[in-house]
Amino acid sequence: MPARMDRLPWSRFHWLVVIALGVTWILDGLEIQIASTVADKLTEDGALGLSAQQVTLSASVYLFGEVVGALVFGRMADRLGRRKLFLITLTLYLVASGLTGFSFTFYEFLLFRFLAGMGIGGEYAAIHSAIDELIPSHYRGRVDLAISGTYWGGAALASAAQIVFLNPDFFSDNIGWRLGFFLGPLIGLAIWPLRRHIPESPRWQMTHGQENEAERTVDEIEARIKAEGRPLEPVPDSEAAEVKPHPPVTYRQIAQVMIKQYPSRTILGFTLMTTQSFLYNAIFFTYALVLGTFYDVDSGTIPYFFFPFAIGNLIGPLVLGPLFDTVGRRKMIGGTYVSSGILLAITGYLFYADVLSAVTQTILWCVIFFIASAAASSGYLTVSEIFPLELRSQAIAFFFAISQFFGGVIAPWLFGQLIGDGESRGPLFGGYLLGAGLMIVGGFVAWFLGVDAERKSLESIAKPLGIVKTRVADQS
Repeated sequence: MPARMDRLPWSRFHWLVVIALGVTWILDGLEIQIASTVADKLTEDGALGLSAQQVTLSASVYLFGEVVGALVFGRMADRLGRRKLFLITLTLYLVASGLTGFSFTFYEFLLFRFLAGMGIGGEYAAIHSAIDELIPSHYRGRVDLAISGTYWGGAALASAAQIVFLNPDFFSDNIGWRLGFFLGPLIGLAIWPLRRHIPESPRWQMTHGQENEAERTVDEIEARIKAEGRPLEPVPDSEAAEVKPHPPVTYRQIAQVMIKQYPSRTILGFTLMTTQSFLYNAIFFTYALVLGTFYDVDSGTIPYFFFPFAIGNLIGPLVLGPLFDTVGRRKMIGGTYVSSGILLAITGYLFYADVLSAVTQTILWCVIFFIASAAASSGYLTVSEIFPLELRSQAIAFFFAISQFFGGVIAPWLFGQLIGDGESRGPLFGGYLLGAGLMIVGGFVAWFLGVDAERKSLESIAKPLGIVKTRVADQS
């Protein structure tokens, strides 16, 4: 069945998967960007009247919710199936994000931000697994990168919307910021009918004692493609494998797989996810602070600077993504990590030398993150490919949780301290050098420990725990 899925030509079914499941990253980008751009507005008495510390705490709470959601729902996705979870997590997000717009106290705001974060975190774990297991191996790399890059489509949409919502000529202080939190639920509701038509992963079904259901799922997908007039190549018997259901993996088994069976892959996943998360969250969550503190950019015009930054991040994975399937994972991951780190170090020095304006600073950030966006997306691609199917969602959740702690909790706080009152550029320059150095380290780790997973089946990259023997072994 995996070979039957991997030999499929690109079809309307695969577009359905991309659109219905890929919306997760748009929603997360939307949420993060909205929270970032309304931060200053929330401190006003006409809105919630929060302190700066309360605003930054709400951002950390949202990210902490993502960590909890990834760990909880990631384990459930491996036990109960991908489809059940990506319906549950979307529902949780829709409700919580919508309720955020009705918050009238700080604690209500915190609670709903945490729950919305849980929904998005659970989506990351369940949907990365589903996408990798439903997309043919020849397209998996570019599709994963493109979908992860749509995070910035959501950020760009939020930036454009906030130009209107935060304009006092259109909406009052206590209304405009609330409308932003309704955008995500509206998009999610539009996608909901499509997501209901996504089948369960046949790879998950075949390893959980549902071989008849898996067979039926693949038959239905093939029937859809044949109805489009697309011929399908026969699959040789040598591609067959005997699989027996594997009981739910325990935490001890997960540790054994990661530490004993695949130690170098664990180091690879940890390094790629942590370094890219540190860089992104450090820059992204302090973007407005840097523009306002060092370039005197008014808070009302900050969305104009965010928009091109988001577009650059969106285009990067779309343009560079196909190269991860042709040039190869290891070369492209290493190259994008190292080059983005070098460019950040150069830009940091120009910032320190005070030779940039708000516009030229933004242009350089756009160039850096055109490359870094593909690098960051490849981190998610890597951890979703290199471990066995039975613990794939939990592996994604594990690395996501670690990366969010270092990147989502430590990095914004650290860079906020380095910015301070803006009297000196030296401390922030040091922070930029730290972020650049971490990305370069990630690139070298990818070069030496990377897995050449391009155009290979998931089962050949990491053998499922439930595989007993292959047909080739039987014939020998």
